[in-house]
Amino acid sequence: MDKVLIRQLAIETVIGIYEWEKKLHQTLLIDLDMAWDNRLAAASDEYEHALCYETVSNRLIALITEKPIELIETVAEMIAQCLQDEFNVPWVKVVVMKPGAVPHAASVGVEIERGRI
Repeated sequence: MDKVLIRQLAIETVIGIYEWEKKLHQTLLIDLDMAWDNRLAAASDEYEHALCYETVSNRLIALITEKPIELIETVAEMIAQCLQDEFNVPWVKVVVMKPGAVPHAASVGVEIERGRI
């Protein structure tokens, strides 16, 4: 299986359950593994056959910054759904990390997989 990868996509957004969190922007770091058949893009060397990581990144930034969200679990599900619905990605692994959320941890996060390989 081929994959298109995006690592540590930084998204500044309003995220959290506490009132003080709802008044500031925090950084989420997103890692994506997206199933994608790269053979046609590789053989033709044509952009139109590739899964464009810039387009995907820009769409996810717009999606996650659209409105405040309380849970990183919600962020992960929103991302997976968007990738499957809008980009026709058959399988995706989404990791959402929230640096600094817990005082004694560098970061906390969730990982989900959706779709079929």
